[in-house]
Amino acid sequence: MSRINTPKSIEESPANSRPLLEAVQKQFGVVPNLFRLVGNSPESLEGYLALSGALGKGKLPAATRERIALAVAEVNGCSYCLSAHTYMGKNLAKLSDDEMTANRNGSSNDPVAQAAVRFASKVAQERGHVSSDEIKEVKKAGYDDAQIIEIVLHVALNTWTNYINEVAATEIDFPVVKPRTK
Repeated sequence: MSRINTPKSIEESPANSRPLLEAVQKQFGVVPNLFRLVGNSPESLEGYLALSGALGKGKLPAATRERIALAVAEVNGCSYCLSAHTYMGKNLAKLSDDEMTANRNGSSNDPVAQAAVRFASKVAQERGHVSSDEIKEVKKAGYDDAQIIEIVLHVALNTWTNYINEVAATEIDFPVVKPRTK
């Protein structure tokens, strides 16, 4: 049971969150618990959706974004996000089970994505304190400065959702996946 109230419906959510939650429902067909939870603070929901939407227009492919989300959720031990991104990785990004296992290990079976996932995992583990060599490695794989910034922002955004879900003990509304690091 969630330690912070998760409104059961859009109608039970704060008035200023309702239009945002309706947009989520239109996009996904459902409103996952995370969004209704964050909707307790309309400003937080607006900020989350704005950053997520902006990053969705960035240079990183959707599959790489899901790979990063899986790696970060594993580093942070977040069952909710592992469950959600395993579902999205499989059904939206079409990642294989082997690939998602590699992602959770901070790796990838795709040589280009490998560098991004490894770097993202390192950023999460070291709280941003990466070496110049680690920057060189991700650049060597073909990532430019803008993409490196996007990787870091994906780590930050996913860490934020990991923390929100762990603080709240958000009820998982996806097939459950447990972290190995917890």
